[in-house]
Amino acid sequence: MTDGPTTPTPPPGGMPGAPGPSLVDRAKNIIVSPKTEWTRIDTEPATVGGIYTSYVMILAAIPPVALALGLFLFVPRGVSAYGIVFGLTTTSIIVGALLQYGLALASVYIIGLIIDALAPTFGSTKDPLKAFKVAAYYPTALWIASILLIVPGIGILAMLVGGVYSLYLLYLGLPTLMKTPPDKVVGYFVVTLIVAIVVLGIMNAIVNRVIYGGMF
Repeated sequence: MTDGPTTPTPPPGGMPGAPGPSLVDRAKNIIVSPKTEWTRIDTEPATVGGIYTSYVMILAAIPPVALALGLFLFVPRGVSAYGIVFGLTTTSIIVGALLQYGLALASVYIIGLIIDALAPTFGSTKDPLKAFKVAAYYPTALWIASILLIVPGIGILAMLVGGVYSLYLLYLGLPTLMKTPPDKVVGYFVVTLIVAIVVLGIMNAIVNRVIYGGMF
């Protein structure tokens, strides 16, 4: 017998309806302890809209803002390189940043669809929400590292490091959330990566050629 009502044991992701970790905590945890954080992400309640507004829309703004600031601060207008004069203007930089931001938001959703669509091919569980979680959280390291795009040269190196680590996060996140059999993980990761590279490459080419005139 007990003297009062018992308190139910919370599920691994926390009490139902309980708020998730803050943006700072989520970003820190997925970089410092990714395996533990992916497990937490797998079980916590969420919506696509909620993840967008509380996480993706904030961190995805770092690359375009940092690049725009770097262009304003360090790249003279009408700079000449390799015999080509690039007609950067204040308007083109701002429009380019906005376009880059919009494409980044779209790419997260598209990659989530790709992850979900590929799931059955690799013995994984189709789950649009969990696929979106993978797409939304794996670029964290890349987004954070891109703050150094403000500084020419250093920013490219930082993004390379952040990009490689983000691929590691993707590799860990796929089997955890999509329930991929161990022998299918590498194939799932490689195919997802190839498709993601194509998607992101096309989107970056749009910004690069249409707005920045092929400068980046």
